[in-house]
Amino acid sequence: MPTYDIGLEHVSLAFATKTIFTDVTQGVFEGDRIGIVGRNGDGKSTLLHLFRGTQEPDSGRVTKRGGLTFGMLDQRDPLDDNATIREAALEGRADYEWASDNTSREIVEALLGGMSLDAKVGSLSGGQRRRADLARLLLKDWDILALDEPTNHLDVVTIHWLAEHLKNRWSKGQGALLLVTHDRWFLDEVCESMWEVHDGVIEPFEGGYSAYMLQRVERDRQADVRETKRRNLARKELAWLSRGARARSTKQKFHVQAARELIADVPPMRNTLELKQMATSRLGKQVVDLIDVTQIFEHTQGTVADIDPDVAALADSASRVDVVNAMYAEPQLHGSVEVAVTDMTDPRLVDAGVPEAVAAAEEARAKAEAEGGAAALADDREVRRMNTGGETIGGPAAGDAAGADETGTGATSAARKITVSGREILDDVTWLIGPGDRFGIVGANGAGKSTLLKLIDGTLTPTAGHVNIGKTVKFAVLSQRLDELEKLGQYKIKEVLSRYKPSYIVDGKEVTPGQLMERLGFESAQLMTPIRDLSGGQKRRMQLLLILLDEPNVLIMDEPGNDLDTDMLAVMEDLLDTWPGTLIVVSHDRYLLERVTDQQFALLGGKVRHLPGGVQDYLDMVEDIKNGKGLPADNPGFAGTGGSSSRKGAKGAAASVQGTANGSGSGAQASGDAKSGGDAGAATGAAEPKLTGKAFHEASKRVKAIERKLAKLEEQKSDIEAQMAAHDPADYEGLNKLNEQLNAITAENDDLEAEWLDLSEQLG
Repeated sequence: MPTYDIGLEHVSLAFATKTIFTDVTQGVFEGDRIGIVGRNGDGKSTLLHLFRGTQEPDSGRVTKRGGLTFGMLDQRDPLDDNATIREAALEGRADYEWASDNTSREIVEALLGGMSLDAKVGSLSGGQRRRADLARLLLKDWDILALDEPTNHLDVVTIHWLAEHLKNRWSKGQGALLLVTHDRWFLDEVCESMWEVHDGVIEPFEGGYSAYMLQRVERDRQADVRETKRRNLARKELAWLSRGARARSTKQKFHVQAARELIADVPPMRNTLELKQMATSRLGKQVVDLIDVTQIFEHTQGTVADIDPDVAALADSASRVDVVNAMYAEPQLHGSVEVAVTDMTDPRLVDAGVPEAVAAAEEARAKAEAEGGAAALADDREVRRMNTGGETIGGPAAGDAAGADETGTGATSAARKITVSGREILDDVTWLIGPGDRFGIVGANGAGKSTLLKLIDGTLTPTAGHVNIGKTVKFAVLSQRLDELEKLGQYKIKEVLSRYKPSYIVDGKEVTPGQLMERLGFESAQLMTPIRDLSGGQKRRMQLLLILLDEPNVLIMDEPGNDLDTDMLAVMEDLLDTWPGTLIVVSHDRYLLERVTDQQFALLGGKVRHLPGGVQDYLDMVEDIKNGKGLPADNPGFAGTGGSSSRKGAKGAAASVQGTANGSGSGAQASGDAKSGGDAGAATGAAEPKLTGKAFHEASKRVKAIERKLAKLEEQKSDIEAQMAAHDPADYEGLNKLNEQLNAITAENDDLEAEWLDLSEQLG
């Protein structure tokens, strides 16, 4: 038996209703970088606790090399609520201590940037506590570092930083990393081997997540397992990985020829044209149009938090002393807009947090409640707009249109002009969302992604400009919170499903709500389980199921991957592949975002910017900002988000370059030409490969030549292997020559495969 730095010897462990491990022997060597995957509840976190010593096995033992240090990021932090961040995360270090070292300074700025070191831990949000605990852990030296869901509550920029930090934290062959996460890009980027925890065992695989998927599909194929659904999902995901997923780097992750054989009969992920045609038949031509939209939040303590918690958190932190400089400071705009209103309860002012308007709205609400007419107030917009379309949100108030001035603000001689000044989330943005569009949105925490989603579904009124919602639109929102399910907590799953239609058409087949439930990983035996007794991941899946049973045609998803394991993420992605509607996804999980959406956009500097190269384009923009290059100009082929600025007041110094608009088939036009010319330009931009013209032609020729050469090399390799098998085993010299030929062919094969992957990435 090998001598592990830390390991399990014949370990068995069972809880009251579930066996976690059965006679498991497995361990960690110095230099290992291990990703751990498996279904929720199968024992991933328990495995880390066994290594840590906070969980004792029923039988067997946990061995540990003498003097070994083991640091673990648990899903529940051990921080003292009464301690300050300096005491809990920095463990009393003075500023000069952590700031004088490049590594520790980078950790503090990346994870605690924008937070006051004098703030009490008890006053922090869940995400801020998570960052503080991760900083505490990374600031120490550990022989083995175990991280349980480290990317939770981190934005794309910080996740990318953490991946680079973990890759460079130790020299090669030193230290060890155990990583439990559902972020598949992170697993592929950081890990060099994988463990799958399932059915009481730990099954090891060589390579990162992509290599694990290849080996898992091959294992399932050879064993001819009964789990047909699980196998097909894995093969479908492998097909997407091998066909040039933009979230991956171009380095070789698995054998090209073997992957091709396994996915030869797997169809493309989505029939985009067919889905768009189906979506158009359900939605018509207009879905949601943001026209010249500007959104400002008034600088008033206590009012911003009700509108955008992320923005509020940053604003509050900025007002404190001893605030850590952030590794990356999101560009923030400050501006003002003059709004003409006839009533201080105008939703443009209320939603912007203007104190006088908020007070007037509260007074009107109290009066309406006393008279029994509260249902007609603006607070009920959220319920109403989740089910109906055909509205224009924002713009001149009713009755003001006839007297509107040339600025379009609805100013009349009787109107009162109010100037709204403060943090500007959107700066004069025009963005058209059409039927069948599948858009992903990224941005730093506090950039205003939640605000953008609320503007799209009509629950927030823009300070200037307007949002047109199509007449046939029926919204559904998968939010980060589970409030909707909490109201159903007392009911059993069967009782909840009985409220819906008896059958639905999914992917051309008729299915019942129960069958859809099983497709999302539930068992028929769970039909009698009360909603309140479901786990976090099960509630998340039930939330998605109920939304789909409502048959919306516009689905908005805010961090849909929360609480789901990698298998359930694949199930959800497979279900969304055949969903015929408009899809808007906000996520920090770049793998998921690029997997389920066709176009990605970044909310950056007050603009919605198209990312033709995927999330990597956004990270490149952030790197440019860090290096002082400023925000990028518009991308050719996509109309800008410009518009009339005559109505806008004085801007702050942090002005933004115009962003890019919608790059889908529906297009996005500049405000001066809101209905012409954008479709063709956008469609062209979306379809263009990364290489064009002669370069594209030459690369295509080279790819075909490589494929022919690889086929010949495979034949030569098989021939030499046959010769070696038939060769006289006593003829060492002859065998050695054949082995040298085989090694040369293998080396040439590897080089060609790497080149093939590079060119495939460039060809798109």
